Amino acid sequence: MAHEILAATNAVVTLDVALPGIIWPWLVTVNMWAKSIGTGVIFMLFMLVRMHPNEVAKLRLPTAIVAFVFINIFLLFTLADLHQPFRMWHIFVHSNWTSSITVGAWMATIFLGLLSLLALLAYKKEDVKFDKVLLWTTILAIPVTLYTAGLMAQCTARELWQMPTESAQMILAALLSGSAFMILMGGNKLSEEAKNSLGVVLGLSALMAFIIYMAEYIFGPMKAEEVAAVLDYVKGDGPYTVMFWIGQWMTYLLPMLLIVLSRASKSESILKLAAILALVGLAIVKHVWLMIPQLLPMS
Repeated sequence: MAHEILAATNAVVTLDVALPGIIWPWLVTVNMWAKSIGTGVIFMLFMLVRMHPNEVAKLRLPTAIVAFVFINIFLLFTLADLHQPFRMWHIFVHSNWTSSITVGAWMATIFLGLLSLLALLAYKKEDVKFDKVLLWTTILAIPVTLYTAGLMAQCTARELWQMPTESAQMILAALLSGSAFMILMGGNKLSEEAKNSLGVVLGLSALMAFIIYMAEYIFGPMKAEEVAAVLDYVKGDGPYTVMFWIGQWMTYLLPMLLIVLSRASKSESILKLAAILALVGLAIVKHVWLMIPQLLPMS
């Protein structure tokens, strides 16, 4: 008994108060936005290879380069947000496989290696080998884009960031940004049928993401009092109300309308405008959804 009392009195307290303020700033917004584009263009290239194989010859190398660049932006801003960025090598040397950060870092690194291989194969015009590697790269892109959802779901007292909902939003963000970027990058290299396919992906992913956001917006308060308090930041006179609705219109509603108009008028300019709005709006939407749960006091 005395031993137990002695052990208790010698306990070391490392943190006894909640961290105040914003812990994940705009750096994490850029992180998620870049990751969505980097994985999304790979999804779209895989789709085009399967649906329109004769039109992707000139897109293999540009797509691999774009994915490589944006995944590096994702990793750079992840590194910048770490509290001890110069100790990041510990993730690889002393890996803790129960940590989402460790698992995500390894997956992103392997994904980056596959993208480098894709760029090399595209440069050498070895299309058969490229398409085989693209299959495995696309499979790995799924957990890479879901990684942030797993990390957010681990946050305690953040009921708005539920894993099932956030995982769906991460996949939809990748499909939306990937199709939008591919529309802009494809240009005259793609036929009208291929652009229509990308437009369908953009429109449907925008629709499904908007439905999920509105479901959270309307029915979220039924889930927990914390969710109701968090959503007050985007309702009524909340400080993020304007930004929230600008993001919803730019990312989802206007692109859906413009895609319908582009198909009716066969206008490539309208389709490109929808893609630009979706890409810019996605950053706004992600930023609002990242910020508002962190504004709620923990006590």
